[in-house]
Amino acid sequence: MKYMNLGSKPDIFYTEEAIRSVLSEVPTDIIIQINNTKYHLHKFPLLLKCGLLQQTCSSPSSPTDDRALPFSLSLDDIPGGQQAFELCAKFCYGISIDISAHNFVPAILAARYLKMTESVCKGNLVNKLESFFESCILQGWRDSIVALQSAWQLSGWAPENRIVQPCMDSIVEKILAHASQVTWSYTYTRPGYTKKQHNSVPKDWWTEDISDLDLDLFRSIMYTVRSTKTQPPALIGEALHVYACKHLPDPLYTDGSRPEPEPEETLVKQRRILESIATMLPPEPGSVTCRFLLRLLRVANYIGASSSTKAELIKQSGRQLHESSEKDLLIPSQFDPTTYDLGVTEAVLEGFLGQFRRRPSDPAEARKMGGAMERVATIFDAFLEIVARSNLDLSVSRFIDLAESLPEIARKQHDGLYRAIDTFLKEHAEVSKVERKQLCRLIDCRKLSSETRAEAICNDRMPLRTIVQLLFVEQERSAASNALNISRTVNQVARSEQASRERGPQERGESTGLPAMSRSLSVSKANQVGKGG
Repeated sequence: MKYMNLGSKPDIFYTEEAIRSVLSEVPTDIIIQINNTKYHLHKFPLLLKCGLLQQTCSSPSSPTDDRALPFSLSLDDIPGGQQAFELCAKFCYGISIDISAHNFVPAILAARYLKMTESVCKGNLVNKLESFFESCILQGWRDSIVALQSAWQLSGWAPENRIVQPCMDSIVEKILAHASQVTWSYTYTRPGYTKKQHNSVPKDWWTEDISDLDLDLFRSIMYTVRSTKTQPPALIGEALHVYACKHLPDPLYTDGSRPEPEPEETLVKQRRILESIATMLPPEPGSVTCRFLLRLLRVANYIGASSSTKAELIKQSGRQLHESSEKDLLIPSQFDPTTYDLGVTEAVLEGFLGQFRRRPSDPAEARKMGGAMERVATIFDAFLEIVARSNLDLSVSRFIDLAESLPEIARKQHDGLYRAIDTFLKEHAEVSKVERKQLCRLIDCRKLSSETRAEAICNDRMPLRTIVQLLFVEQERSAASNALNISRTVNQVARSEQASRERGPQERGESTGLPAMSRSLSVSKANQVGKGG
């Protein structure tokens, strides 16, 4: 953050009974009132540099009949109020003042209002402030953001402002700069990130600082950056994510406490932010995470966003549901954030399942979609377990409807569904035997792992019919396993005997062949001896 120091005299302003004045032996001859504060000052230093005061004091309508009384006027409409006026007054007195991006905007707006221009006095305040703006503020990253926000709060898009657009242009130019050109300081507080461990500048270095801006400024900058088509959609999505996390608190409460309702003014502001972010989401797949989309959906449901906004968020999050986790699917109710809106979650699931209404022709795509379906089934069953534990008012029929939201083909295993049903039975001890049977009919005992099946057999919350089915499947699997073991043993013995038969003749040939050869040699030698004799 850069500063400019003007003046050299010590500060002689003081306050006495809501009156601001200066230590001086010369009597004050002008009274300026700004809201509830009066300034008792001197005409000479002020009129020397303030064109407005020159015109006012020389106006025929000014009271000149009694020159013994100080001249009085009101400046309630001066931009920046008392603090901005006092900076200008101190400049007129030659008192030392410091100008930075934090007080630059009210100072220059007040100086322009007082007409402290070069035509009134050479080296006047407006010229000095404009030079500081061009040479320092617009060259800095944070300076431009601070000045932009300050200018927007004071005068918005007013054409006479002449600060907002230059600051926005400077900010956009720096965002589009190559990472190697980023030499200014920036805010980056991602968990686990330390600048000492990273020599390069992160691609999203700019996202945190611009999240401090008002929504209209942020939106204008984002549209300008996107229009250049030089930034990847994922980077645009990350900027939206950072802004949403700063201005839209997540309504997901897991401690069971009931939060205080937000004032209507706050809800209106949050709706405006959320609906603006929803319209700025990049359409490219993967540009934002499913977790972020579901977070936006939670906020939308809680603050009562428009139905069109919620429908769009449901649609987008449904496409990427396989990237989520079970906790991401917890959508607090608008009227009671300690309970969950199961209808919204069902709508997201329905959006995901809608992708499977057409059969993919590409085998690779089919495998990918199948894997996504299995992942969602695992996530949804874990979600059911959380709901069964936390929502004690959940009826059996409603739980069954939720469990049947997934098609039967989606669940390759029923371990997760078993745990969800067991949790429901544990937390809802009042469930009747009939309802217990209805719940457990959802479980396909053949799709349970051996460990889960063994656990379920010993579970006294399971109906007798389910345990009998489990025992039958267990016996069936054991019989099949024993038959398989016997088959493997028989095959192993047969292979061993076959190998033994193949080795037998060779071994017998090697043991009898040598004596026969010896006898042949002996007979041959005997014949030779006989012939010789």
